[in-house]
Order: sequence, then C-alpha cells, then structure tokens
Amino acid sequence: MTEAKKLSEAEIQEQLSSLDGWTIDQGKLYREFKFANFVQAFGFMSQVALLAESLNHHPELFNVYNTVKIHLSTHDAGGITSKDTQLASKINVAA
Repeated sequence: MTEAKKLSEAEIQEQLSSLDGWTIDQGKLYREFKFANFVQAFGFMSQVALLAESLNHHPELFNVYNTVKIHLSTHDAGGITSKDTQLASKINVAA
C-alpha cells in the first residue's frame, strides 16, 4: 500500500474549490453538518463510518444532538492528503 503524500497549500486550496462547505481548521479539512434531529445526525455518522471504512481512512467525528462536526487529516503524512479530499467528496454526496 502506498503512503499518501501531504498536499501543498496550493493543492489544498485547489481541492477546496470543489469541496462545497469544507474549510481548513487546525490544519485539517473541516465541515459542520446540521440535521433536523439526533436520529438523522446519527444516521449520517453511520454512513460516514461506512464510507471511511471502505477507504481505510478514519475521520474525527463529533456529534451533539443535530450537529455533526468532521475533521479530516492523514496522521501518517502529517497533514491533508488526497485521501482526505476523496473522503470529503464522498461525505458531501452522502449529506
């Protein structure tokens, strides 16, 4: 398995232009999602878990009631990689 390469700032900004709603927070890709209630938020988190597992890439998820906050980075690479942008794109589709 090849290791993911950390993206440059220019590459990150280029990728962000096609990742609706995602920003950079604490050196990681970040997005917050709001749902009608806790059950919808938790169901979404379950979808994200399945997507992440299929890519063998696991996000930081935080949930309070109807809000899900997600941070993405590749710890082995020390920052944001194409694995993060790929997962962010799939998460947007799920949302």
